[in-house]
Amino acid sequence: MKSLNKLIPLLRNYKGQIFLGLFAFFVARFFEICTYYLASLGIDLIADLYQGITNLSFTITELVLALIATVVLRFFVVSAARRAIRRVGIAVAHDLRQDLYRSVLAQGPTFFSAFNVGDIMTRAIQDISLVQRLVSFGFIALVIMVYAPLFGVGAMLMKSVPLTLLVVPLLPVIFVYTVKMAREMGNSSREVQNKLSQLSSHTQENLSGIRTVQAGVQEKNESDRFWKTNDGYALSFFEQARINSLMSAWLPFFASIAQLVIVLYGGFLVIEGDMSVGDLVFFFACLSMLLAPIKMAGFLVMIVQRAAVASDRIFEIIEADPEVKDNPSGETPDRISGGILIKNLNFSYPNRGALNLRDINIEVQSGEWLGVVGKVGAGKSTLLKMLTRLLRVPSESVFLDGHEIFSYPLGQLRKEVVFVMQDSFLFDEPIFSNISYDKPDRDVGDVWKAADSAKISESIAGFPKKMQTVVGERGVTLSGGQKQRTTLARGFVRDASILVLDDCFSSVDTETEEHILLQLKELRKNKTTIIVSHRVSTLRHADRIIYMEDGSVKETGSHTELINKKGSYYKLEKAQNLSADAVAELT
Repeated sequence: MKSLNKLIPLLRNYKGQIFLGLFAFFVARFFEICTYYLASLGIDLIADLYQGITNLSFTITELVLALIATVVLRFFVVSAARRAIRRVGIAVAHDLRQDLYRSVLAQGPTFFSAFNVGDIMTRAIQDISLVQRLVSFGFIALVIMVYAPLFGVGAMLMKSVPLTLLVVPLLPVIFVYTVKMAREMGNSSREVQNKLSQLSSHTQENLSGIRTVQAGVQEKNESDRFWKTNDGYALSFFEQARINSLMSAWLPFFASIAQLVIVLYGGFLVIEGDMSVGDLVFFFACLSMLLAPIKMAGFLVMIVQRAAVASDRIFEIIEADPEVKDNPSGETPDRISGGILIKNLNFSYPNRGALNLRDINIEVQSGEWLGVVGKVGAGKSTLLKMLTRLLRVPSESVFLDGHEIFSYPLGQLRKEVVFVMQDSFLFDEPIFSNISYDKPDRDVGDVWKAADSAKISESIAGFPKKMQTVVGERGVTLSGGQKQRTTLARGFVRDASILVLDDCFSSVDTETEEHILLQLKELRKNKTTIIVSHRVSTLRHADRIIYMEDGSVKETGSHTELINKKGSYYKLEKAQNLSADAVAELT
């Protein structure tokens, strides 16, 4: 119940509907008892008429009309109650989905290293549906568990106390058995959900990399791997089905024993004249109300235990502490001008001993162009992620316009420091929506201007639907260069105070790159720009260049100054020129 208690704040939002549903079910049970009672009176009335007794309190017609009225009233009340409770289930699932998605959006890399996409999707869809099922059908089952014995036992005691007491010895046996099986069901449910997460993760990973699988002719191996994952899920589900089947068999068996005892002893009382046939039928109907929860206990235990496990898994995501917290000081300027100071910055990713960045000291003046170069793994991308707080920034290490970077609201920071990443990710939306992602109602002319600066406008104009061309999942309908230039246009159109480009020209030829850089120079006059690239030709345009190695700044200066130093940057420039000359000779 500790797991399910977390749902109480969500349920409080709909307490009016819940109260209406529970009250309606209470009224429905009253009408149900009335139906049984009227039916028993009808049986005794027919028996009296058969024996020639004519001095009766009511007629058959009156009894039938009353019986029809109670059945019809119960139908409408039950329909209203079920509709109210199921609406609550849908609403709670909706709120959980929103909370989970909101939490995921606020998480950092540490979170996503612990929870993969397939696992999160399973929790967002399958686990929340289990909670919805509990709320929608669990309340109804709870009503049966409470109201049915309440009305049933009350009516049974009114008819015959000795006959009622015969049922009591079976109740402790049923309770002990149910508790034992509930524990097993809880463990089995957790295993099923974990296996389902593994299955979803495996499927998502393989579908995302389907081209790699096919190119490597690994369809057979991947099919065999999937079989093992799928088999594990099926086996865990078989175990859950075994437990549920046992409960579904044994609990009705206990209920049948109670019914058999009542038939035998109740029949004896009828024969002795101590109870009428109508009273025995009424007693038996009330016993069915009492035994109904016992018969459905297996189903209720299953949905409760599965929902409890699902609730734990859902709130594990919702309650995850964001790695990057938004706690602005309220003392920062309304507009960032672009001055950057990085002082004694040291950083390492969680659970990694070595420093990824060590003793970084960089100052960038407002309006300056800074180039960053270095070998793979030198820490370039990690450094850039600090500027938009995509990673946890150490205290007193990164400053914007003289204020610590985490003094700024995250929304303002990421709006004014635009980070165009190395991974050219596009949404399955029209090109216009991808370029104008941060502001969907942006003027079309501004979008075309940004596309022209990124030299993608000609390609867009050649598409049948132009800006309204849908690019497919992750931009699958575009070439690598087109995707990269579209991503660049997305960064250009925002006209930010600071623009950070992380190796965004790797899929662009040198001629196109030169055009883009000249356009960018014009667009970014007096605005801070940081460019990471492996090409020396790209970095020539920077006012200053830093060369990084093993997480630290090894060289700094202008292109000419670094060439004259004849250090690592000079060697890189020489190697690239030799490669260019070799290509020129071949062509």
